[in-house]
Amino acid sequence: MWVGGLWVTGVSANSIFKLVTDRSLAGNIAGQLFTTMSYIGMVSAAYLLTYLVYLRGKQALKHPLSWLVVLMAILILLGQFGIQPWLAQLRTLALPNEVMQSDYARQFAAWHGVAGVLYLIECLLGLLLILKIADLKH
Repeated sequence: MWVGGLWVTGVSANSIFKLVTDRSLAGNIAGQLFTTMSYIGMVSAAYLLTYLVYLRGKQALKHPLSWLVVLMAILILLGQFGIQPWLAQLRTLALPNEVMQSDYARQFAAWHGVAGVLYLIECLLGLLLILKIADLKH
């Protein structure tokens, strides 16, 4: 659910911006989707780490699967509680100017790009996580 949701949310956000002409509304909708996925990811990561510790005890901390989950969780936390609040502040500062070439708008675009790259990395790590889990079953 977590990894599939990551991919669906990323694709859906792109579609929302193509379908909704009001960019502010599209951004609010996409932002809510990403927030929802962040919380699903936090719960999923906590569950997986707990389950791995239950199965393997302290040895779970040495397993690459655990570190994949930890890395994904760090990316979620960084995005949700670091980058997203900063983006919201920059967006608020950029909008009153109504000039997309303002410093705030440029900073928003740059940080939005950083958030996008980190999200893509999280999606790719999720794919690797699924492959590693499938590998455990063989």
